[in-house]
Amino acid sequence: MDLLLLLAGSLAVAALARKFDWPAPLLLVAVGLVVSFIPGIPDFHLDPEFVLLLVLPPLLYSAALDSSYLDIKASIRPIGLLAIGLVLATTAVVGLVAHMVVPGLPLASALVLGAVVAPPDAVAAVAIGRRLGLPRRAMTLLTGESLGNDATALTAFRVAVAAATGVAAFSWWDSALTLLITSVGGIAFGLVLGIVVHAIRLRLGDGILESALGMLVPFGAYLLAEEVHTSGVLAVVVAGLYLGHNAPAAGYSTRLQETAVWQSVDVLLESLVFALIGLQLRNVVSEAKPGWELLVASGIVLVAVILVRFLWVFPAAHLPRWLFPGIRKREPKPNWRHLTVISWAGMRGVVSLAAAAAIPLDMPGRDVVILLTFVVTVGTLLIQGMTLPALIRRLDVRATDGQDRALAEAQVQNSAARAAVDRLDELINDDDVPPHLADRLRALAEHRGNAAWERLGRQETESPAATFRRLRRQMLEAERAVFVQARDRGEIDDEILRRVQRELDLEEAVLARE
Repeated sequence: MDLLLLLAGSLAVAALARKFDWPAPLLLVAVGLVVSFIPGIPDFHLDPEFVLLLVLPPLLYSAALDSSYLDIKASIRPIGLLAIGLVLATTAVVGLVAHMVVPGLPLASALVLGAVVAPPDAVAAVAIGRRLGLPRRAMTLLTGESLGNDATALTAFRVAVAAATGVAAFSWWDSALTLLITSVGGIAFGLVLGIVVHAIRLRLGDGILESALGMLVPFGAYLLAEEVHTSGVLAVVVAGLYLGHNAPAAGYSTRLQETAVWQSVDVLLESLVFALIGLQLRNVVSEAKPGWELLVASGIVLVAVILVRFLWVFPAAHLPRWLFPGIRKREPKPNWRHLTVISWAGMRGVVSLAAAAAIPLDMPGRDVVILLTFVVTVGTLLIQGMTLPALIRRLDVRATDGQDRALAEAQVQNSAARAAVDRLDELINDDDVPPHLADRLRALAEHRGNAAWERLGRQETESPAATFRRLRRQMLEAERAVFVQARDRGEIDDEILRRVQRELDLEEAVLARE
């Protein structure tokens, strides 16, 4: 019952945020913080197994499905510097800082803290960036980083925990070898799984079964990859990228259903986990019982987490260009405004808290590490998350290629319309098609081609395409009302209504897209 109430409350807060166009993750954390101190509120503990098995895989898979494989491939070098290099640098720097400022915290335990807080959670940053129109390359870097950094951080976390608990002696060579093996293995496993699942789905020919199989992919990829001691996170990401890239080969019903299903899953899980982050405050404070000295140390660690990202992003963007001329020819020159936004978009999330909760009970300084993790997570979400929109507006960082992309879309849409009309002419010659039907089909193709061009113009009056959409929506609404009234009078049953309503809904969805 408590979990049901938590889900309902989280969705209510998320709905409020969406209604007023506020960043939902930040509002959920803030509300959770306040609610955690209300007397009588149940203790909600963040179960690491729940997060790593049931929350992280579907969120990563959904993000991978919605990402561009081509964009990530084109930016794989800077993404790698963020997802691998920055995570390892953060682990080392934050670990050393925590060891120096937190009394009695062993270096190995401090490195565990560094690994725990190393991976940013780009959910909030990407949501803000999309709303404010961040440039495409910046969005690709943030998304690509979030897809890969969890694997690096979790591998570093396991190595650091083994060293801190005395399970294994720390070795840079062994750590690097472990990271390489798990990463390559996870990528290979995810690719093979993606190929197999795609081949099966093409042969099923049933949208419902194909969507059901897709629901199993993130959980199966994670569990099976972890079972063979490779990166489950990378397996999920690669499988999602492969299936998303090859989605056009699947059936239309599969694409429509998957889009709706995964969007709903994203909202539900993200609302739940960010609310849980806020609700952890009371438990963390009561268990750690921090004094002023520890609170000051927490603030220093928080500053170190924020600064290390700046100290990495700018040199990593410029040094390779100075050292390798080929990079200067292939990649655009970094814009300092874009780099500033990427540096500030380092909010931590649920993966950090889940990893902290998974620290063995016998590790020295466990309660302190959990407290510092909480301070860093909530601090970055509230400080950076609340100020990121203002920073983006202040620096005027926004996409400038909108007109070029719209022109490219219009050109391709026009070519597609011509191809459709040419194919129609071929079919007319082969079949006995009534002239009025051919004219209607030709008009539909020409309408789609013209609509793309009309979107390029900034007309003060309503364009023909806009008029068409407005009038057609009203016609669809009139049709829908007639069928609903007929159902209510008993002239048709609900099965007929649902079938017709789906047809009307699909056409309305097309009009909304245009």
